[in-house]
Amino acid sequence: EKIGAVGTDAIDFTQNDVDGKPFQFSTFKGKYVLVDFWASWCMPCRAANKKLVKIYDKYKAQGFEIYSVSVDDEKRDWVKAIEKDKITWLQVNDPRTWGAQSAVNWNISVLPTSFLINKKGDVVAIDPTEKKLETAIKDLLQE
Repeated sequence: EKIGAVGTDAIDFTQNDVDGKPFQFSTFKGKYVLVDFWASWCMPCRAANKKLVKIYDKYKAQGFEIYSVSVDDEKRDWVKAIEKDKITWLQVNDPRTWGAQSAVNWNISVLPTSFLINKKGDVVAIDPTEKKLETAIKDLLQE
């Protein structure tokens, strides 16, 4: 089963966070979540992180979450990028780049790729721009 389009169900998966603790995606059920696939060596990802920091700070208190999945092979590079980009939301790592099972299941062919998930666990947007993401979050929060 793969994620293909808006309206499909988000696929549950578990990866380890920075401390090596497993975190299951379905823990977020009932929240609005942006699932974000990225890597420390991906410059467009790093630029996107800066925008996400602002959006997260603005909406986290209202129940918006980000679940970032790094496909970095080197944990050190991943951790350094988290610190440098001032990321405070949950980060997990699936260290096999394009062979990462979560990336395969979520149909990732380019980085960054993000999916906005509603409270029910449905994909409501894929790769929304900063503006579209903010609009979608505002709309979802009014549901």
